[in-house]
Amino acid sequence: MNSNQKLHCSPAACQTVWGCLNSWRFAMLLFLTPASALYAELGIFEEQADVGKPALPGSAAFDSTTDSYLVTGGGANMWFTNDAFHFVWKHVSGDFDLQAAMTWLAAGGDPHRKACLMVRESLEPDSAYVDVAVHGNGLISLQFRETKGGTTHEIEARQPIAGAASAQTGSDSAEARAKALLAAARVGLQRQGEVFFLTFPEAAGSAEPGGANTRLKLPQELYVGLAVCAHNDRVIEKTRFTDVKLQPKSRVADAKPVQHCSLELVPISSGDRRVVFHTTNLIEAPNWSKDGKELFFNSLGRINRLPVTGGAPAPISTGTNIRCNNDHGLSPDGTQLAISDQSVNGKSLIYIVPMNGGTPRQITTNAPSYWHGWSPDGSALAFCGERNGEFDIYTIPAAGGEEKRLTTAKGLDDGPDYTADGQFIYFNSERTGTMQIWRMHPDGSQQEQVTSDNFNNWFPHPSPDGKWLVFLSYDKDVTGHPANKTVRLRLMPLGGGPIRELARLFGGQGTINVPSWSPDSREVAFVSYELIAP
Repeated sequence: MNSNQKLHCSPAACQTVWGCLNSWRFAMLLFLTPASALYAELGIFEEQADVGKPALPGSAAFDSTTDSYLVTGGGANMWFTNDAFHFVWKHVSGDFDLQAAMTWLAAGGDPHRKACLMVRESLEPDSAYVDVAVHGNGLISLQFRETKGGTTHEIEARQPIAGAASAQTGSDSAEARAKALLAAARVGLQRQGEVFFLTFPEAAGSAEPGGANTRLKLPQELYVGLAVCAHNDRVIEKTRFTDVKLQPKSRVADAKPVQHCSLELVPISSGDRRVVFHTTNLIEAPNWSKDGKELFFNSLGRINRLPVTGGAPAPISTGTNIRCNNDHGLSPDGTQLAISDQSVNGKSLIYIVPMNGGTPRQITTNAPSYWHGWSPDGSALAFCGERNGEFDIYTIPAAGGEEKRLTTAKGLDDGPDYTADGQFIYFNSERTGTMQIWRMHPDGSQQEQVTSDNFNNWFPHPSPDGKWLVFLSYDKDVTGHPANKTVRLRLMPLGGGPIRELARLFGGQGTINVPSWSPDSREVAFVSYELIAP
């Protein structure tokens, strides 16, 4: 073909050539365009999809004029072993801080509908995950599935959505209550290594931990984003997420972690925990009042009382005894409080004070002595005492008198607590090589081992109804009962039977040293701990 000849092609061929050129140009555009521009329709996120099999498809859209996300989701639930919801996400590695304010766009709906800050190992419906979920009824909780195909657990946060508490009083009309529940809830979810914790960010962007946290062994790279579940597979729910922030969370070099303490309740029927009180002061060893309306715990050398519904704790007057430790509890009639106090020579002695405070009455003369149980008839106290280098179980009349030694085995015997019928004292002993649960009659006779497993088991507490025994379990390589360890609250039938895990948490010393059952035997109070970098 010479230079004067023209190239001719059919229309179909020209379209093919033009299509190839356009494909090449589009590929170059993808290569040269920043990712932020490509994903502009999803703002800071990369992709979206339904997880599980919602009957009605969801969607997510970013509004650049208001810098907000409208997420629409269906699905029957996000619970048990499988989830169904709509998800918009970004791949994130390492520590991060995710924050957003959430507003339901329609009143009504299922009270368990969920708008979430979501972290997942995968997009499979049974994936391990953790989220901060704002429910349709105002509940805020940290939910998590520890392993693929495992059961979902929940920790209810200590603080409700603004407006939700008044909306649930019943004093307003149904319409007013519904409108109050539409108020925006600003929450956050942070990762620090294996620790994931719920936060309540301030308007300025700082994030105050809300007391709900969990430790999960998840990969470094995770799916992180926003999720909506209708909790009704026949409908779609819409949530607007505003002021969304997702940023890496770098740790300050040499910064000392802050210890956060949460007073929690766990029903034995469900295992779904609820945070009642959260503080950066050390708190330990909760007891219940006999009417079930208050909790007692020690902090900074004082005994405090707190409504079960939450609020501010109030100290109980114990006179000059202001070095109370974590071994304390109420009398069977609820009128007196046994305390263990170290104000004299730094060694613990047992005293009794009126439940509402007053002048302490000294019970033990030998030190150290650590109270742990009160006989059901109110006549005797059981305690752990060190005498001549040996820790053993003792009893002493509540009116005062001579102490009686019940155990003589070599090694530590600790944590005595009576059954409701007064027939047995349960305690923990290391006499067989590891710390296990034992029991004996109140006179010290017929000592027999109750547990024998691969854990070190401490502080057994029989339930008031005589059906259950709850105790604290450390891994087998942990010596003593130190703080800041991964521990388990475990439950077994008092008459014998399979042991089941009630809760797994970061805790130990101070978690359940003393009787911690609710009077109706439905819940256990305990303290969890976490070390969080500032």
